[in-house]
Amino acid sequence: MSKYNKEDILRMVQDEDIQFIRMQFTDIFGQMKNVAISASQIERALNNQIMLDGSSIEGFVRIEESDQYLWPDLDTFAVLPWRPQYGKVARLICDVYNPDGAPFLGDPRNVLKRAVKRASDLGFTFNVGPEVEFFLFQTDDEGNPTTATADQAGYFDLGPLDHGEGTRREICLTLEEMGFEIEASHHEVSAGQHEIDIKYVDALKAADNIMTFKLAVKTLAQKNGLHATFMPKPVFGAAGNGMHVNMSLFQDGKNTFYDESDPRKLSPLAYSFIAGLLEHAQGFCAVTNPLVNSYKRLVSGYEAPSCLAWSSSNRSALIRIPAPRGQDTRVELRSPDPACNPYLAFAACLAAGLDGIERKLTPPEETVENLYTMDVESLRRHGIASLPDTLETAIFALEADRVITDALGPHVTGQYVTGKLREWDEYRSQVTPWELGKYLVTY
Repeated sequence: MSKYNKEDILRMVQDEDIQFIRMQFTDIFGQMKNVAISASQIERALNNQIMLDGSSIEGFVRIEESDQYLWPDLDTFAVLPWRPQYGKVARLICDVYNPDGAPFLGDPRNVLKRAVKRASDLGFTFNVGPEVEFFLFQTDDEGNPTTATADQAGYFDLGPLDHGEGTRREICLTLEEMGFEIEASHHEVSAGQHEIDIKYVDALKAADNIMTFKLAVKTLAQKNGLHATFMPKPVFGAAGNGMHVNMSLFQDGKNTFYDESDPRKLSPLAYSFIAGLLEHAQGFCAVTNPLVNSYKRLVSGYEAPSCLAWSSSNRSALIRIPAPRGQDTRVELRSPDPACNPYLAFAACLAAGLDGIERKLTPPEETVENLYTMDVESLRRHGIASLPDTLETAIFALEADRVITDALGPHVTGQYVTGKLREWDEYRSQVTPWELGKYLVTY
C-alpha cells in the first residue's frame, strides 16, 4: 500500500514551506544525480513531466535519443534535514522512463525492480539489511580531503579516542529523522573508520536507503569539517571499507530461510540460496566490487573475504550465517564494498540466489578453519576457489555468467563492461609512485 499520494505531497510542499525538490536518480556506475525544481513545478513533477538529457549521463543513451523522463516514486518523498529550515528542500527518488512511457532498460532502479518482480512471481519478498563502513578524514587548509585522521580509536572504542563519534551520532539522528531504523553504529577496526547498520527492509527501499545514506554521510561530514569516503581501500596497511549485505526471502510474512528441524536451523531454500551465491560470486564480483581499488581490499589479513566458502559462524568466509534465527534468519555476504551501485548489486545477488533455488543447488560443507591463515596449497587441497583478484578478471567473469548478465540486461551489461574496461585500461597504463620508488634507481 502506498505511503503518499499526489494530494499528500502537494499539501506537504505547501504546509512545510518547501521551496525546492530534488528529483534524484542513479546512473549505471552508482553516482547519484538530480534535477532540482522549484515548488512551483511540483505538479508537473508529480505528473511525470520533468525531462532530462539522457545523453549527458554516462551509460544512458545516445545523443539522438536523449529525451527521457523522471517518474517520481511518491513513497520516497522526504525533507532533507540538513538543508535550511526556512525554504526547505525535499527529495523524490525517481525511475527513468522513455518518451513512449516504457521503463528505461538502463535505469539501475528498473533493473532491481525487474529482479524483485521475478522473486515476487515465485512468491518471495527479498529483504536486505546493509552494514556500511566509511572513513572520516581530515581536510587540509584549503578544504581538500586527506587520508589523515587524529583518531586513534579501534574496534568498538568510544570518545575521547573516537574523534568522529559526534559526527557519526549526528548522521544516525538525521537518518532516523528521515525514517531509517538504525540497528547499530560503532567505530571500526581502522583509525577514522566507522560502521552504521541499517535494519532490513525490502530490497528496493534498501537500495534507496543506501543512496540516501551516502549523501547524508558526506554532507554532514563536510558540515563538520571532515571528509567522508566510501572508497574500498583508502589507506595502505589498514582494513578497508566493506558493505556486508544481509539477505532473506520472506513468503506470506514468514522467513523462508528458517527451519526448526535442521541442526543449523536453516531451510533447504537457505542452503540453495547460499549455493547460488557461491556459484555466481565470481560473476557478480565486478558489480559488488566495482573499482580497481576494490581488489586491494580483497586480500588476506584485513578482514575482507576472498575465498568462496560459507560458514554458520566463521567470519573469514565469504558467506556467514549470523546467530539470530526465526524471523531474523539471514545470509550475510561479506565481500561487497560501499562503492557499488546497490540497485545492480542487489539485483545480481538475488538472481544468483534464485538460480540456486530453482536448480536446487547444494553448497559444499561449511568451512570452520580460519581462511585468512590458509595458503594457496591448503585452499587448493580443500577445493576452495577465490574471487577475482583484479577488476579486469572480474569483468571477464561477469561477461561469462549468463545468469548475472541476464539479470542486468544487455544495455546495462554492455555499458557497464565498456566503462569498467576503460577504467582498467586507464589504471594499468599509469606509472605509480610505488613503481618509481621500486625500480627507478635499481634499474
